[in-house]
Amino acid sequence: MERLNGLVFAAVLSMGLGLSATAANASECYSCDGATTASHSYDQNIVQVAAEAGQFNTLLAAAKSAGLVDALTAEGPITVFAPTDAAFAKLPAGTVESLLEPEHKDQLVAILTYHVVPGKAKAKHVVKADALDTVNGQRLAISVKDGAAYVDGAKIVATDIKASNGVIHVVDSVITPSTQDIVDTAIEAGQFNTLLAAAEAAGLVEPIRGDGPFTVFAPTDDAFAKLPAGTVENLLKPENKDQLAAILKYHVVPGRVFSDAVAKGATVETLQGQTVTTRSADGKVFVNGAQVITADIDASNGVIHVIDSVILPTHAHASTDH
Repeated sequence: MERLNGLVFAAVLSMGLGLSATAANASECYSCDGATTASHSYDQNIVQVAAEAGQFNTLLAAAKSAGLVDALTAEGPITVFAPTDAAFAKLPAGTVESLLEPEHKDQLVAILTYHVVPGKAKAKHVVKADALDTVNGQRLAISVKDGAAYVDGAKIVATDIKASNGVIHVVDSVITPSTQDIVDTAIEAGQFNTLLAAAEAAGLVEPIRGDGPFTVFAPTDDAFAKLPAGTVENLLKPENKDQLAAILKYHVVPGRVFSDAVAKGATVETLQGQTVTTRSADGKVFVNGAQVITADIDASNGVIHVIDSVILPTHAHASTDH
């Protein structure tokens, strides 16, 4: 899990990062069905507004325990999807108490920063977005159904509560980021057995469990099966460890690169050192010659895009010799 302390959090906020591209051009006004749109004094920061509201006591206690109060009172602007006390009460018994323990501070920070979006995302922007980038690094999925707006499944019940350093939207549930790293996410998916075996043979499992973040273009078992007969078996031999590692690192890009950026087309350097090129055509997204068949699978230390073919760096010879 990403370890963000209050200082790092404040530094990110001070950058004043904007919304994801999917939300940038929104212009319509919007009020969630069943939600209220509230205003507040611009003289009060987000923490002061939340404290005065009287329904965010658990959230404020959690922010204090996580060392994030100063960050939430910084200049910003930021957008907070704020769970009420009732939202926290919906969590399993003992969850809040456990998160407030000092040994769980990193987990608490990860959860709270997942409720914060850099920039001022008013309701009219939120509902036009497919997703929003959070300070945690992972993305919130936005959906609208029957006139109500949801963020990762939590209903937005009040919108556009103004503060001097941003805006608050009230949500009826606590939203949680992925707590699994890239490796565990791939294991759970059940379609990356060959990739995981190759990563183990190449000595890359522990590095990919690291803080990252990483973007992995992950070939499925079917993708590896498309290689010439004997290729995988040969690459798994100890004497071919360096070659295997080079091929796998060619599928990894430093940082989180989400699908909207990939679809725009870019040439980026991989951990292997050479570059991959992304492009979109006929409504499909490609990395080199491989098609992205599932995008934006969040992990605690990065993001996975599933591809239908193994991509090879220049001069990599996936030999079938035995």
